[in-house]
Amino acid sequence: MDRLIDYFNHHPWLAAFALAAAAAVLAYEMRLRAQSVAALAPQDVIRLMNQGATVLDLRAQQAFQQGHISGARHFDAAQIASAGDALKKYKERPLIVYCDRGSTAAATVRALTQQGFTKVFNLRGGLSAWRAENLPLARG
Repeated sequence: MDRLIDYFNHHPWLAAFALAAAAAVLAYEMRLRAQSVAALAPQDVIRLMNQGATVLDLRAQQAFQQGHISGARHFDAAQIASAGDALKKYKERPLIVYCDRGSTAAATVRALTQQGFTKVFNLRGGLSAWRAENLPLARG
């Protein structure tokens, strides 16, 4: 322990950089864990769908028509700020949102949580993860 204190005394800039790097890694890990709390794997999404969860597709209308999760409803991601009224009946029920890769859906989960939704989740990895597991898509 004495050697560590001597090192910090002789190399204050290196010690400060090491502490800043450790703080940055810790902050990044905490942010990542906070985001993944609301993210579900495709198998978990199927389980929630079987229990009556509502699924919202945030992709463009054309992409939705080319293939979407069965039972999903198309919802424009740009309207999330005013979604409180349109989605009011889903505030207490499980609500799953997804996009192509998961980034838009993660932002949507945060926005809906701020609007008072208690059980909102996103599909981790988006529709790409769904396809990677060879799960079925509905057309039209």
